Amino acid sequence: MQIANDPGSAGAIAQLTERARIIFRDIVETYLATGEPVGSRTLAKAGGLGLSAASIRNVMQDLEELGLLTAPHTSAGRMPTERGLRLFVDGMMQVSPPTEAEIAAIEAEARAQGSSLEDALARTTSALSGLARCAAVVVAPKSEAAIRQLSLVPLSSTRILSVLVGTDGTVENRIIELPEPIPASTVAEAETYMNARLSGLTLAEASRRLASEIASGRAELDRLTAGLVQEGLAAWTHDASGPVLIVRGTSHLLGSADLERARLLLEELEAKEQLLKLLDEARAADALKIFIGAETRLFALSGSAVVAAPYRGADGRILGVVGVIGPTRLNYARVVPIVDFAASRISRLMGQE
Repeated sequence: MQIANDPGSAGAIAQLTERARIIFRDIVETYLATGEPVGSRTLAKAGGLGLSAASIRNVMQDLEELGLLTAPHTSAGRMPTERGLRLFVDGMMQVSPPTEAEIAAIEAEARAQGSSLEDALARTTSALSGLARCAAVVVAPKSEAAIRQLSLVPLSSTRILSVLVGTDGTVENRIIELPEPIPASTVAEAETYMNARLSGLTLAEASRRLASEIASGRAELDRLTAGLVQEGLAAWTHDASGPVLIVRGTSHLLGSADLERARLLLEELEAKEQLLKLLDEARAADALKIFIGAETRLFALSGSAVVAAPYRGADGRILGVVGVIGPTRLNYARVVPIVDFAASRISRLMGQE
């Protein structure tokens, strides 16, 4: 498993004494498990450190001065700051492989038969959400079904409703704004040509065929008709290559004790363009990446965390990203290997296509 870490974390950890590292790790692990600030007496009673509560408090004070711990005003205990969490996940976290049950849950959805690739990705993402008890996301390349039928419906002399029916049964509409008025006979001729010559092709293949036939003179179309066919294809190909963002399990976020923070996170998830940009950073890193709180502008208000990993196609090229989104108090040691396994399983799924 390759994790993209902050290069400054190793140096910061090296500056801590062995005692400080042990106490800091214990505080973070206890906080992530309980969600509660950790007091010096709790650590002293655990007995593993062999230190008095007073000695532990002194170290905790030093860690607070370094910006790694903070003391909520309602408690004498300490909890990690976002900077402290970053240091922990980069250099102290110990992860284990996913359990057999976790592997089986993801495998069952990835292997389900009789549905589209997008459905398989959605199901796998839902399984990941359930295991992590967070929202889960996957960014997938938009599938391009072949054209079954294209209809052109005149709305006015300069506006056409284009209706595309794909071989996968999808139906989508686009409005075409024309640069000049076109008679109804030209619209009918363009529709006849498109269904006779372009049916069964993907949009990219249809565009290439049209260009080839116009260049060679095989497309016996006048200027207006050829222009309308080109406008019709352009209306669909403009966004055909854009990624698809699938979000599952947002209901898990409502189980948070902090409902206001959960509400902010749900609002942030609506900003899909910004979410795509954030996830693209994991894609660019070519490794699993962890974003914590204010490290990202998108989740600065809700103080949320993202664990995301890229997945690949049969040729090894990165095709998309899968991950989970939840509070900064994630069980990173458990969530990270699950996300990594989901990414590897989706890579195998894509390689079968």
